[in-house]
This record gives sequence, structure tokens and C-alpha cells, in this order.
Amino acid sequence: MSTPANPGSNPRARLLVVDDDADMLRLLSMRLGSAGYQVTSVGSAEAALSQLDIERPQLVLSDVRLPGRDGLALFDEIRSRHPSLPVILLTAHGTIPDAVEATARGVYTYLTKPYDAKELLEKIAQALALGAPASQNTQIDEAWRSEIVSRSNRMADLLAEARMVAQSDASVLLRGDSGTGKEMLAHAIHKASARANRPFIAVNCGAIPEALLESELFGHMKGAFTDAVSNHKGLFQAADGGTLLLDEIGDMPPALQVKLLRVLQERAVRPLGSSQSLPVDVRIISATHRDLEDAMASAQFREDLYYRLNVVTLTLPTLAERREDIALLANHFLARLAAKYGKRSSGFAPEALKALTMAAWPGNVRQLYNVVEQVCALSTTPLVSLALVQRALRTPSVEVLSFADAKQRFEREYLVDLLKMTDGNVADAARLAQRNRTEFYRLLQKHALTPGLFKSDATAGSGDLVAEERHGQSVVFIGLFPPESPHLSPFGDKNRGLHPPASPLGPRHTS
Repeated sequence: MSTPANPGSNPRARLLVVDDDADMLRLLSMRLGSAGYQVTSVGSAEAALSQLDIERPQLVLSDVRLPGRDGLALFDEIRSRHPSLPVILLTAHGTIPDAVEATARGVYTYLTKPYDAKELLEKIAQALALGAPASQNTQIDEAWRSEIVSRSNRMADLLAEARMVAQSDASVLLRGDSGTGKEMLAHAIHKASARANRPFIAVNCGAIPEALLESELFGHMKGAFTDAVSNHKGLFQAADGGTLLLDEIGDMPPALQVKLLRVLQERAVRPLGSSQSLPVDVRIISATHRDLEDAMASAQFREDLYYRLNVVTLTLPTLAERREDIALLANHFLARLAAKYGKRSSGFAPEALKALTMAAWPGNVRQLYNVVEQVCALSTTPLVSLALVQRALRTPSVEVLSFADAKQRFEREYLVDLLKMTDGNVADAARLAQRNRTEFYRLLQKHALTPGLFKSDATAGSGDLVAEERHGQSVVFIGLFPPESPHLSPFGDKNRGLHPPASPLGPRHTS
């Protein structure tokens, strides 16, 4: 009789079960499947890691004793790749020290075989609830990250961490290359926090001159400086009760770093020209594309400020590290921009989508948006063409080849390079390619390549018969093409009657 899923469980959640005992694996899979879970089962840690690259589950249930890498080593690898993914360990050889070590390293729980089925299901339900808090309204639950379009495992892990961090007031440092979406993630964290109904304000610390940045952040009083004709609230006061994003914090001038540190320590700001500090309640999120460790080493960034800001670090992947999101993002941007421009664009031609997916994207998501905006503005057809995408990418020569075509092209170019290297000597070329000459001649024939065309010092007067001196020996190559095809020979029709018949068997040697 199957055990029903706990009321607090997450039915249809994906579980990955790892056990080298085939009978135990089958039993666990059946029991969990009957409880309403989607179960993927594998027999080793290596297979589990491979499966994680294909599809990310919501929980991993693993035996400790596995062939090769054991369950704890598997957990360590999972934790490094997917920090928020809960792991439950099972073992028939459980001891108290083992359990203490496992839980100390971050394993959700540790159960000993033979396990109690009810207890196992309860632990799974609890782990799933902690990893993905239940919501009465899925749409509301997802509203906090509605602006972030993604289906990649990298982003799923990042968003799970962001969601957990949002529940606290801890300062967050967002790292990532320009254009990866740091401000968007900061806004999502704000929307998922208890401060969601209060202001969210972003300021680029590198885009405002130093003389103005202090006034913008902390405010000023009337008469504080020449142009201060009235009192001015700074961004800290404007964001009171909410969240302040300090974008490009690595570019903040050193003098202002000292004043920012004081504000963070005292939770109060003193406007320019004022003798009194004003209390502020602000959650700080900072972002940078710079290496702050290097900046600290060169005394460009204060170490004490770094540790004040870097309570929790979240690193955004580049677009190249989440290529599975490119097509999704491109179509999302196209739909939004088509509505904006009143276009009837409905999607991308298949070859255009391939070109987008294969592009380098040094500017990340911001560059992708700009490219889609350009093609949308210029498109006159429902499907965006490859030519428009290539134009926007500024790579007009880019080709998206099938595997067979790419292999064919590589093979021909490889043969051409060999013949150039050996001055048309087929014996030498075949030797370098580690192929016998008969096979090599067939390859040349397949690609319509004539060795004589690659000979730089030819003196023979025949298009089909090429003589070459190599180390004191005269090697005669029988041409690959019949005399009826003189256009394939660089020597024309002269002395055609002196030529022996073409042979597919390769060269004949003379002394």
C-alpha cells in the first residue's frame, strides 16, 4: 500500500534519487512516485552530476555508500554548483559522528536504513517547503521576479538564493559583468522583501561627479554651497523604509567611501551644511563589475566598507553562461518591442535564432536587448531574418552550418593546408594525416583537389602528370582527373597523348 504525500508536501516536485543498490533504487522510486513526486533514479554520484547538468531537481536523496565518489563527496559537489538545492542522505551504516558531520556540512537530514517511510516523506516535504516556500497564489509568489526571464539552472539557483536573502535586511553585494542584470535583480530582491511597499531607489556611483554625489546621497541644507538655494533631501532619506541600490560601488571616490561607512554604521545621515544627523532605515544593495579585492589591494576601496557591504554576495552569470536563456529572452524582448513599435513581428527565423544563440554577447543581456530592438525596428516581415540579425550583430559573414556541412568544410580546408605544407606531395601529406595513400587519394577526389595545383616549382608540361624531386628521387603522380577535363589542370592540353591513364590506386614510383 503506497503512502500518500504529506499535506505540506510539494506534489509533482522533481526528486533525484541516487543508490547503487538496484532493488533499493526501484523501491524508493516506486514509493516516491506513488506519493506524487516526479522521480529520476541513478546508480552513482557521477551519473547524478551528469543528470544535474540536464535537469535540476528540487531535492536530492542519496545513499552514502556509493561506488567511486561517496554521498558526502557528492553533496559537496552539489553544494558548490547548486547551493540552495536540499540533499537528504540515507545509509545502512549510520553512526552518530557520521550524522553530525553530514549535518554540519549542510546536509538537510541524515536517515538510517531501514528507514521509516512516513518519516522519509515528512523530511522530504519539510526540505521542499524550506527550499521553495509554499504560496496560496503562484502568480503572486512569482511576481517578485516577473521581470527576470530565465529557465537556466544557473539562474534558478541564483534566484532561489536571492529569494532567501530578501527575507532579511542583510546588505547584499551583486557581482557580475556589465549588462548581466544587476539592477533588475536588486529590484526583484526589494519586491520579495518586507520593504516591497516602500521606495526602491537606484543610483550609479560612477556616473555622478564627486562634487555632486555627496549631495545626491546625503542631501544638503539651503546655503550649504553657492547653488544651494533650498533644502534638498538626499537619496538615503528618499529611500527611508525601502531599499537603496548603490550601483557601480567600486567607482565611488575614496573620500565618499568614508562618509558612506559612517552612515552605514550610525544608520543616520548628516546633510551638507547641517549640524544634525537624521536617522534613516534603509536596506543597502550594492553592485559592481569591478574586482573589489584588487581595488582593496591597490588602496582604491576601503576594506572596512567592503565587509560592511559584502554580507551576502550574489554573482550573476554572463549571457554566454546561460545560453539556454537566449532564445527565451530574444522572443520575450521581441514581443515587448513589437507592441511598443506597432510591428507585426511574431518571432525569429530558425537560422536567425541559431545566430543569436551562437553569438559571443560581450555586452550580455543589455546587448541582446539592443540587438532585438534594432531588428524589430528594421523588420518588415513577421519573422526576423538572419540578415537582420547579422547586421545587428555586426557580423555579416557569420554562417550557421549543419554538422555535416561543417565537417565537410573542415575536411576540405584540412586537406588544402596539408597540400600547401607539402608542396603538393601526396606521399608526405598522407603521412602527416596518418592515412594510406589510397585512402588519401580518395579524400582528394571527394573534394575535387588536384595535388599539382599546390606545387610551386613544377616544371613538367602536363596537367595530369606531375614530376617532383624529393630527396634525390623522382616521384610521378598520376592525375586524379581524366584528360577530358583540361580545365582542372593548370597546364592545359599540351602533350595530352603522352599521359598514362588516370588511376584511382595512387602514385607509381620510378627510380
